Amino acid sequence: MVLAIRGYRVLLAQQLAALYGVETRVLMQQVQRNAERFPSDFMFQLSAEEFSDLKSQFVTSNWGGLRKLPYAFTEPGVAMLSSVLRSQRAVAVNIEIMRVFVKLRCVLSEHVELEKKLVQLEEKYDDQFRVIFEAIDQLMQEPAPGSYASRRIGFTKDD
Repeated sequence: MVLAIRGYRVLLAQQLAALYGVETRVLMQQVQRNAERFPSDFMFQLSAEEFSDLKSQFVTSNWGGLRKLPYAFTEPGVAMLSSVLRSQRAVAVNIEIMRVFVKLRCVLSEHVELEKKLVQLEEKYDDQFRVIFEAIDQLMQEPAPGSYASRRIGFTKDD
């Protein structure tokens, strides 16, 4: 359920409301009552273009769709919800959501480490392959006259 929007990993208000077992309007009422706790890097409203890209993922209302553009909550915004929503379920859900964000961060850092290791291996093997290719080039060159490699092998008739 975690989406990447505007360079943030976010959860939508509808998804959070379903997790917390409340209606989206109830969740947003609590957020609006505590608007000073949700700056733009904690929560933002999707643009019409962003919404149209995600439209197929939403459950439509009885009136044929959402009437307002949805809100997205970043990781700190989700954490801030725990101070606004005080039920036992909200606390339990928040703990699980924060664990998901931590796991995502770990997975992304592992990819960075993997990329670094691949670069190191490429550099290491490039050097090794260069030596091999140089050896192959030497083997493919014509031997110099009189060198060991230029002598004929096998029985020869004496002149």
